[in-house]
Amino acid sequence: MTLKIRAALALVLAWAASGAVAVQCADRVHEGQSYTICEVDATQEEMRLFLKDGSGKLLGQFFTVDSALKPEGKRLGFAMNAGMYHEDRSPVGHYLEDGEELMRVIPNAGPGNFGLLPNGVFCIGEGRADVIETMRFLDEKPQCKYATQSGPMLVIDGKLHPRFLVDSDSRYVRNGVATSEDGTRAVFVISNGRVTFHEMGMFVRDGLKLPQALYFDGNVSRIYAPDLNRADAGFLLGPIVGVVEAAD
Repeated sequence: MTLKIRAALALVLAWAASGAVAVQCADRVHEGQSYTICEVDATQEEMRLFLKDGSGKLLGQFFTVDSALKPEGKRLGFAMNAGMYHEDRSPVGHYLEDGEELMRVIPNAGPGNFGLLPNGVFCIGEGRADVIETMRFLDEKPQCKYATQSGPMLVIDGKLHPRFLVDSDSRYVRNGVATSEDGTRAVFVISNGRVTFHEMGMFVRDGLKLPQALYFDGNVSRIYAPDLNRADAGFLLGPIVGVVEAAD
């Protein structure tokens, strides 16, 4: 991490710590694995997706998103990388930002984790947020202001993804999001160590007891959680999901 990035992150954290943080974050342990969770009340908080600034330049980092919010009198209260992206950081799957579609829904199977069907869409609507399996998303056409597609699903209607292996040796730092049935709760999860898909899915289903969950990414997983004095940095990210708060 460069000195410039370190200094910017320190300023962002100090600024955020000066006011109340609406997002509730905590560390949890399940079956010997540690996770950080941040819970958002979708009925009260403003969630957005971020990719580029007004001039079309990639945002790519949490502190640049925070800086971009300053002219609105806003700041970033929480953030996480939110879906897979190509080398140019453009979204692999469906991406909707402030009602504008930048990438269509990809319904078919494909290579990598994204194409490990069923995958899904994280939809931020008016007063609610939902993880929705992709084919159901296409059928129901929910009203989303922001949406990002990723994969695989971790939990579908209370059941683990059918292709997860209990004895898998594929371990990464992983992150994703889970939602309640009524859409009022969005719980963002990042593992604090290397975990399998099965272990992460079990944590969401049995530890958090949430019925729907979507995998965002692994290895490049990052979180910005001022409540925990945490601001992960590194190489540039693609889509970012964040909670926006008043700066005062």
